[in-house]
Amino acid sequence: MSELNGLREAIDALDARLTEFFLQRMELTRRVGEYKRAHGIPVLDPQREREVLAQKTALVADPALRDDVAALYEAIMGISRRQQRRLVNEAGNQDYARIRGAMDGARAPLEHPRVLYQGEPGAYADEAAARFFGEDLPRSHVGTWEEVFQALQRGEADYGVVPIENSSTGSINQVYDLLAQYGHSIVGEQTVKVDHCLAAPAGARLDGVTTVYSHEQGLLQCAGFLKGRGWTCVPRLNTAESAQFVARSGSPGQAAICSPRAARLYSLEILAEHISDSDSNDTRFVVVSPVMERRSGSDKVSILFRLPHRAGSLQELLTIFAVNGLNLLKLESRPIPCRSWEYRFFADFSGDLTAPGMDGALLELFQTAEQLRVLGNYRSSGEG
Repeated sequence: MSELNGLREAIDALDARLTEFFLQRMELTRRVGEYKRAHGIPVLDPQREREVLAQKTALVADPALRDDVAALYEAIMGISRRQQRRLVNEAGNQDYARIRGAMDGARAPLEHPRVLYQGEPGAYADEAAARFFGEDLPRSHVGTWEEVFQALQRGEADYGVVPIENSSTGSINQVYDLLAQYGHSIVGEQTVKVDHCLAAPAGARLDGVTTVYSHEQGLLQCAGFLKGRGWTCVPRLNTAESAQFVARSGSPGQAAICSPRAARLYSLEILAEHISDSDSNDTRFVVVSPVMERRSGSDKVSILFRLPHRAGSLQELLTIFAVNGLNLLKLESRPIPCRSWEYRFFADFSGDLTAPGMDGALLELFQTAEQLRVLGNYRSSGEG
């Protein structure tokens, strides 16, 4: 232990010197910030920062350590930018104007909205809409997720409720692609616990089932229950539509994997309850609107961005979250159509766009990304 203690003491002594040098550096960057303020110079100079990183990594002989040195200086420069933004007013910046314009143009929630979801009555999307807007509000439904987005675009609905993520099977990629394609905003979210059951017409028996219908996700989420039973599994549009189909057939050999809510709605008999493979099976739905909204209690931000196609660009952007104390909740990538091996990213992080210091963080994200759009700032639903 004496050798280990000696090494730790040496590290502590070196850290004390590093801290002293860091404070000296921050004093110099503060003076740089004052100069930029006096001369109307933007805080971020991407070309200068790339040159600094190239200079620092060139000093490292061991190639294995160059990325570590680059990460160290990206963090240091991020802290320096945060310091300078306290001094420099960049209200005239075009990206800043876009941020403020999107926020200032946000509308208040509608009092008597037209709400649309994909599926049939009794679907989990129907339940999510009822929880978010209230059970008594009339709701309409269509057959596909894209029809929801198209109806919003044509002005035939005010809000659409679509699933975006399941805790067991992951992200729903098509919905992410539709958010990018149609340019709509996220104004809220609702988490619903997925509690699948097996339901069949009255008088049916479990040992008489031959065919099971459900959405492909429902079949996947109940794979353990279905395994080894010899049933034919047929995917359909959604769980509630499957329940409706089985109810209309009246066949005791046909059953649906659906919610208890759908089973009751279509007068089906529940043959088996709680058949999901995972007890913690939740689906997160987002409430989509053609325009951005401001709702009370907003604590979550969703953005879409594309990065320059060069090494280190994602790490550079992620450093902004860390330096500004933003809790990154989710990061999802999707391929960009007609641009092989290039991707757009979707990110969720904790925050309120009206909070002090958020403008500076968003401005850095705008300036670092090749393209960035704020999808929405809304209240997180937490667990279902």
